[in-house]
Amino acid sequence: MEVRRDIYQAIADPTRRAIISIIALQAMTPNAIAEHFDTSRQAISKHLKILTECELVGQKQNGREIYYQLEASKMQELDKWLQQFRTIWENKFNELDTILETLKKEK
Repeated sequence: MEVRRDIYQAIADPTRRAIISIIALQAMTPNAIAEHFDTSRQAISKHLKILTECELVGQKQNGREIYYQLEASKMQELDKWLQQFRTIWENKFNELDTILETLKKEK
């Protein structure tokens, strides 16, 4: 039975989040990505495989090299999920601002 990973599992790992940050600005080869970490090239390849399976990272061939790039559109799924929490926290902060203003006026 094949386990289907989702983007939330992919970003749960700090190394994978770091890889996403590194390739967000420009596509890179696995070797170039691995240079940013104190781990084996093979370990980075496993992380890239997971990120690719979750469609957070795409591959493009340039000659003999494979470059990995961020699939920004897939990040929108994360943003959409996080939006509900942004709204909750913004409401909480607005309520806190109102309370603080009321306390300030009472002094």
